[in-house]
Amino acid sequence: MIRTIITPKTSNIKIAIPDEYVGKPLEITYISLEELEKNASKKTMGDFWGIISDETAKIMHDEVYQNRKEW
Repeated sequence: MIRTIITPKTSNIKIAIPDEYVGKPLEITYISLEELEKNASKKTMGDFWGIISDETAKIMHDEVYQNRKEW
């Protein structure tokens, strides 16, 4: 995986694809760090309600509880 942060000087960017990635599907995403930080700070625990089942949540909670006891 290649990940980097750039500050473009123009609206065009040229990238070189490593040989091992040629012929493979690639995901190319761009987002400003300012926008990324803004979106990340808006999330609350309520945003995740209902994403996992109550059963899965209990299993995860129990594992966290057990791990904390081991510390």
